[in-house]
Amino acid sequence: MTQPNILKLARQGDSQAIASLMNRHLHAKGITATVAFKDSCLEVMLESVQVPNQQILVPFIRKGLTALGAASVEIVKVYGQQTGKEFPAWSKEFDLGIVEAEIEAVDNEQSSSNPQILTICINLSGDTAQGLTNQDFEFIANQISTDILSSCTDVFIQKVSITNGSSVITKER
Repeated sequence: MTQPNILKLARQGDSQAIASLMNRHLHAKGITATVAFKDSCLEVMLESVQVPNQQILVPFIRKGLTALGAASVEIVKVYGQQTGKEFPAWSKEFDLGIVEAEIEAVDNEQSSSNPQILTICINLSGDTAQGLTNQDFEFIANQISTDILSSCTDVFIQKVSITNGSSVITKER
């Protein structure tokens, strides 16, 4: 399926096209989306080895579906399930019929009244036989930390911690 065709099908409510678009972004994170559509309700099952992160994935799904503008989708039910388990670990239902400005107002209200503080942890793995020395690790870790802290203006990042298994580089604000 070509990009214009898949977008057209997804906007028409084609569950396979919607799943395909989601999986383009989620497979790299080890998550698989399965989508079913019935009576203006879109059901999205997110499955991975570890329970998918509801706080990150529900807004991601909502934002993507809102941007897609599938007119036939009114209600969305999202489920997070660990691979091999019989039942989902969590579920969330939301209405896509809410005007986008209302969603933005709620998002702005939540972010201004309840700032989010994040700690970022990164594990760099490198083969010392390939020449990744502790000095190289420190340089890379310091550069990544500086880049993260300087580029994230919408979220307060309290701490960036990077490890390679034997050394840890931490920068705090």
